[in-house]
Amino acid sequence: MASTFHVALYVDSIPEAVEQYRKLLGIEPAKVRQDYAKFELQDPPVILSLNAGGEPGKLSHLGIRYGSTGEVASEMVRVKQAELPLFQQEGTTCCYAKADKFWVRDRDGVPWEMYTLLEDVAAETAADPSLRAFLGQHTASAETAEGTGCCVPPALATS
Repeated sequence: MASTFHVALYVDSIPEAVEQYRKLLGIEPAKVRQDYAKFELQDPPVILSLNAGGEPGKLSHLGIRYGSTGEVASEMVRVKQAELPLFQQEGTTCCYAKADKFWVRDRDGVPWEMYTLLEDVAAETAADPSLRAFLGQHTASAETAEGTGCCVPPALATS
């Protein structure tokens, strides 16, 4: 599988955003949940994720989905050799998927998720407040945090 560019945006309403992006992109979403949706474009190869929980219209994060854990590991070695701080996660659950990944921030603070998809799962992610804070996600309470948005490791929140 070829690598695919990944863009995650915050939206105000998942159902309304899904309807708009169906029209805009001319395709059906690959995945829709109450707080998350994903479109997978083939040409150009792009994954567009729509996330609830942050400021609508703002970027959540960018990334690249690789074809295998080996490719992620190779990229991680390259990034470490370039002396960029990163945070590694193996078999983590986020955005209704289990993945091997690592995270880095660019010079301006944009989080980049470098990952391979291991499998789709029914659960979203752990409700870690530091993960939510890192991406600027707002939650009304700990209960609503359970199903809101995607995750970024707390180690990057202090980078």
